[in-house]
Amino acid sequence: MAISNIKVVFENDIQTVWNTVTSLENCQWRSDLSKVEVTGEKQFAEYTKEGYVTTFTTTVFEPLKRWEFDMENSNMRGHWTGIFTQKDGRTEVDFTEDVTAKKVFMKPFVKAYLKKQQELYVSDLKRVLLEK
Repeated sequence: MAISNIKVVFENDIQTVWNTVTSLENCQWRSDLSKVEVTGEKQFAEYTKEGYVTTFTTTVFEPLKRWEFDMENSNMRGHWTGIFTQKDGRTEVDFTEDVTAKKVFMKPFVKAYLKKQQELYVSDLKRVLLEK
């Protein structure tokens, strides 16, 4: 099991940040994805530009506060938690991923991979929020 956490404060209001992060219809800002497909009331799938699929099942959805989901693909399974807090007109996000590699040889690389993915996600999010 590997746990990775990232906290960032954005200059945007919480509604803008929340809407951007939770929108499954508008994910063009994500540089690592080709598409997102809603597959059920609480399920969706993300497709990387290489065609790799990860499935997600929402477990907690508290608007403007918290979004959590379980995630799984052929290499890993885990849980993601996003906490959103309004502070003086700005928004703090606190994202935590808890992932277990399914393949033994991947276990030493999971934490570094998670950190890299979180940094890319936050970088993409910063870029799109600057435009809003």
